Amino acid sequence: QVQLVESGGGLVQAGGSLRLSCAASGRTFSIYAMGWFRQAPGKEREFVNAITWSAGNTYYADSVKGRFTISRDNAKNTVYLQMNSLEPEDTSVYYCAAKPAGSGSSIRYDYRYWGQGTQVTVSS
Repeated sequence: QVQLVESGGGLVQAGGSLRLSCAASGRTFSIYAMGWFRQAPGKEREFVNAITWSAGNTYYADSVKGRFTISRDNAKNTVYLQMNSLEPEDTSVYYCAAKPAGSGSSIRYDYRYWGQGTQVTVSS
């Protein structure tokens, strides 16, 4: 069992930066691949990025490549999402998720555990 709690969301101007954190409980955090997804009002939840359990591999949606960075610290049971050059189109609720087994995935149904989400709003 893994419980996830996101933090770090807020209001930022276009071009600005935010860093989201996702703190996980459970002693097996290190064996899960972790992902970030986002969902805007009226839209489907979409993949943002993912990282393998060893942090050896990362995966990114085309829309965030070069702007967002995912990382993890297994000693702290925490995964991070650094978001730079934010655009109004990035406005969403951001969710972190944990996937059993180490490989990353862009498919939301591969993830077993989800956080409650944190709101990110980018003003123009």
